[in-house]
Amino acid sequence: MIARVRAGEAEAYAQLVRAHTGVALRAAVAFGAGAEAEDVVQSAFFKAYQSLGQFREGAAFRPWLLRIVVNETRNSLRSAGRARAVAGREAVLRGAEPVIPESADPAVAALAEERRTLLTAALDELSEEHRQVVTYRYLLEMDEAETARTLGWPRGTVKSRLNRALKKLEKKLGTGVGGGDVG
Repeated sequence: MIARVRAGEAEAYAQLVRAHTGVALRAAVAFGAGAEAEDVVQSAFFKAYQSLGQFREGAAFRPWLLRIVVNETRNSLRSAGRARAVAGREAVLRGAEPVIPESADPAVAALAEERRTLLTAALDELSEEHRQVVTYRYLLEMDEAETARTLGWPRGTVKSRLNRALKKLEKKLGTGVGGGDVG
């Protein structure tokens, strides 16, 4: 696909954009882009297109793109001079969630919402590296190898930081998340 894009085939890049927009938006929101998530993702796709000459032949596109998305999110937050707001991120996350069917049990929906709010607040209290590794691994559903490639860390570093992050989340939430079942 990348070879087709490099050869000037516009539809090939459009296919890449369609295939990766969802995960790119989730990454932008998870790292604090809030209402600017779509702008951040659009900018990231533009930069990715401009940087295709630097893309390593045979590498996976998704981790490379998500690294650009996270950098664009940071740049957006820095240039706007705003700190991440838990409430704003939660609102955007809720907006991206599927609508709960009317037949769903309201108690179950309320409990899920409460858990999501607690998890978001606990994630905000983690260090940047711990928040990144948990977000990539569980919220963006990347496997360990993809997480390592995206963050540019060795797999062992991903494992150890993820383990530490999950233990910190477990303490903050008072639950047994350390077993690896966060998502």
